[in-house]
Amino acid sequence: MINSEVRKKMVIIKDLVKSYGEHRVLNGFNMELYEGETLVIMGKSGSGKSVMIKCLIGLESHDSGTITIMNKNLDKMDADTLNEIRTEVGFLFQGSALYDSMSVRENLEFPLRRHIGKFGELDDATPLVMEALESVGLPQTIELMPEELSGGMKRRIALARTLILKPKIILYDEPTTGLDPITSKEIVLLMKSIQDKYKTSSIVITHDVDCARFIADRMILLIDGINYITGTFAELSKSDDPKVSAFFKT
Repeated sequence: MINSEVRKKMVIIKDLVKSYGEHRVLNGFNMELYEGETLVIMGKSGSGKSVMIKCLIGLESHDSGTITIMNKNLDKMDADTLNEIRTEVGFLFQGSALYDSMSVRENLEFPLRRHIGKFGELDDATPLVMEALESVGLPQTIELMPEELSGGMKRRIALARTLILKPKIILYDEPTTGLDPITSKEIVLLMKSIQDKYKTSSIVITHDVDCARFIADRMILLIDGINYITGTFAELSKSDDPKVSAFFKT
């Protein structure tokens, strides 16, 4: 369990509000992510989990509230600062989002070319590509195309692409969705080993209770647009509140 008294805060979200027309998705959401922590956020479909993540990385604007990433206010960032911050925040998309026309090597080289400021101009990116692929156990796939990969392999390659910039924070959006139980377990074990190896701070959006049980240092249940309750898996799973216990019924 992370000791919040001594750990540095990597992300702070205060009173976040986001609406689409008259539909308010986030209604004063609050959250803190500590250095080295894995924070799991659970909520029903349409509860605003993915919207919150998109607001966090600047893909969606928010109506009010503040988002602070590594002591920098998202609303006050210019384009260059935002681009710099994005090299420190890795995002594993729900559907892997590999470029079908690119090989595995080219998929992993893409963020290196896009964010030259992080490592500078590289004559040969192969060492960084191989390091990332070895981290997910797939160095042999370097010249394969996405169509030659299984669903689980695509998810691993997408994670390798996230790791190649060596981010301090990783955001996982439904990392086990669409995978069979065995592959889901493999991905969760991989996420845990990466957190242990790189000491990243992670936010995991999931509806997978087994994933949450294994990986969460803390959990937030996003209900009615707010951080309805926060605690460890053990604490939340024993709650008598029907809104909370509904998430843990088998």
